[in-house]
Amino acid sequence: MVDFIMDFLLILLYTLRDVAPILLLIIFFQVVVLKQPIPHLKKVILGGVYVVLGLAIFIMGLEKALFPVGKIMASQLSDPAFILTTETGETFWWSYYWIYIFAALIGFATTIAEPSLIAVAIKADEVSAGTISQNGLRFTVALGVAIALALGTFRIVTGTPLFMYIIVSYVIVIIQTIFAPKKLIALAYDSGGVTTSTVTVPIVAALGLGLSSAVPGRNPAIDGFGLIAFASLFPIITVLGYAQFMDLKTRLLKIKNEKNAV
Repeated sequence: MVDFIMDFLLILLYTLRDVAPILLLIIFFQVVVLKQPIPHLKKVILGGVYVVLGLAIFIMGLEKALFPVGKIMASQLSDPAFILTTETGETFWWSYYWIYIFAALIGFATTIAEPSLIAVAIKADEVSAGTISQNGLRFTVALGVAIALALGTFRIVTGTPLFMYIIVSYVIVIIQTIFAPKKLIALAYDSGGVTTSTVTVPIVAALGLGLSSAVPGRNPAIDGFGLIAFASLFPIITVLGYAQFMDLKTRLLKIKNEKNAV
C-alpha cells in the first residue's frame, strides 16, 4: 500500500510538471497580453486541480492495469495451446488466428469507447443535421481499427516490413480522396487521429509489445511498434469508403425518384 501511494505521488508530481507550462501560458496571455482578469477564478482553479488529479489517476491506471493486461493477453494467446501446428511442430501465419480475432475485437471495442471519437461523432451529427449518423461514424471508425489491428498483428507474426503496408494503404487513401465527396474528406482524415487517444493507444501499444515478445524471432524494439500507425490510417479508408457508399446510394435513390416521377 505504501509503495502504491508513493508511486501515485510521484506520478502526480510528474503530471503537475507537465501541465504547469500549459496553465502558465494561458495565465500569461489572459493577464499580460489580453490584460483581462480570469473569469470565475475559483472554478478555474478547482478545474485545474481536477485535471491534474484525473491525469495522474489515468496514467496510474495505464501502468497498473491496461499495459499489463495487453501484454498478458498477447502472451497467453501466443501460448502453444492456442497455436495450430503441423505434425512436425511447424507454425504458419494462420496458426495465430486467435491473436488476429482478439486484436480485431479489442480494437473495435476500445474505439467504440473512445471519448474523443464520441465527441467528434456528436459534433459531426450536429453540423450535418443528421446526415452523418453518430452511431454510423463510430461504427465505421471502429471497423477500420478492427481491420487495422488484425492486419497489424499479422505483420508482427509474419515479420514483414511495415513500410509495405503503409505505402499501399496511403495509395488507397489518395485514390479514395480523389473520388470521395469533398465535404467528408476532412472528417475522414480527422477520424484517423481521434483513434490514437486515451483508451485505444495504451492497449494497442501493450498488445504490440506483448505479441512481439511472445512470437519467436521477433524483437519488441523493432516489431512491437507500428500498430498505432495502422490504427490511425485504416479508419480514414473505412470512413472514406462509407462516404463513397452513402454518396452512391443517394445518387441511385435520386435517379430512382426521377424515374418514378416521369
